[in-house]
Amino acid sequence: MKVSAILTVSAMLAACTTAPVALPPTSLFNDHLFRAPPERISSDDVFAVSDAMRHFLNTELAGQLHARGQQQGFVDALFTKGQLKLEYDAAITRNAAQAFAARAGNCLSLVIMTAALAKEIGLPVRYRSVYVDDTWSRAGDVYFSIGHVNLALGRPAMEGGGFGRTGTDTITLDFLPPQDLRGMPALIIGEETIVAMYMNNRAAEAFLRGHLDDAYWWARAAIAKDRGFLNAYNTLGAVYHRHGNLPQAEYALGYALEREPKNAHIMSNLAGVLGEMGRVTERDALKARLAQLEPNPPFVFYNRGQKALRDGDFRTARAMFAKEVDRAPEYGDFHFWLAVAYVGLGDMGPAREQLDLAIKTSANRSDRDLYAAKLARITAAQSR
Repeated sequence: MKVSAILTVSAMLAACTTAPVALPPTSLFNDHLFRAPPERISSDDVFAVSDAMRHFLNTELAGQLHARGQQQGFVDALFTKGQLKLEYDAAITRNAAQAFAARAGNCLSLVIMTAALAKEIGLPVRYRSVYVDDTWSRAGDVYFSIGHVNLALGRPAMEGGGFGRTGTDTITLDFLPPQDLRGMPALIIGEETIVAMYMNNRAAEAFLRGHLDDAYWWARAAIAKDRGFLNAYNTLGAVYHRHGNLPQAEYALGYALEREPKNAHIMSNLAGVLGEMGRVTERDALKARLAQLEPNPPFVFYNRGQKALRDGDFRTARAMFAKEVDRAPEYGDFHFWLAVAYVGLGDMGPAREQLDLAIKTSANRSDRDLYAAKLARITAAQSR
């Protein structure tokens, strides 16, 4: 039986420490338990600029960069005029060259691609972890907490990291609607953390596919790149757990929890490990702490809504899915299931509205196509 895992990815906040962090103990890693990675895992590849990217800068953008100045010309060409025609797609995390070739990516991928292009023409870049409310997604028994990063071009009015606004001579580039982030605090983070986020995302994606050997090496590389990035330790512990290495999973998750004692994601994963090890008293104590921190955990109303649908209770289903939509309005699947509940009640107008929102908030192309097809079917049936 597979136990649920919670992973934190940076598709669109990711926890990172700002104080100096000691080197993790070598006993955290157990390379002998996993096969060698089939592909190269190197931080050099994350921001590497391809020939196609250089050609784009030197030909299509050259005139605009000269006419408008590098900073404003770069922003106008890539975003205002939409020459790249970028599409949001959270299906996989891409490096700079891959995102450019696909003209698509999640927010982390698009930040990496944009930063690589900007640095190639000499523009200063700063990375920002934006503190937004948790967004969740789920695939089977794997739960993903999704965060958000963006970047600022140009030199800040005051150098130095920490919280605060960018300077007046900088331009912040974001891949979410600006109104979603208005007034949101942000933490300036280093490029090593961005690389660690990328590697942790790759680990989480490999984990989801069942490629645990790959997931281990990506998580290990993320920790090596930024040992203060605790999400990677959480991923490493989840990999050990799913791989059947319970003592190693307990050690990795316990190590992370010591450094962030109120991290609900790490706590939940560790509780699952302790339960499988038969340490029921410790598990229950951890679950009690978790319940105090998180009385209504992710997807609790969704699960109640699904049960109500199975029971044919569409009113309760509508109420439960509406609760999930209220706390996670950017998650397309909640809008979709709310639409299903409305269909069950015969309320086709609200069902169409929710399907339209599902299309607008879906994280990848395949989901958008699925929701669009269902919306077309409902619209066609009503027009007969």
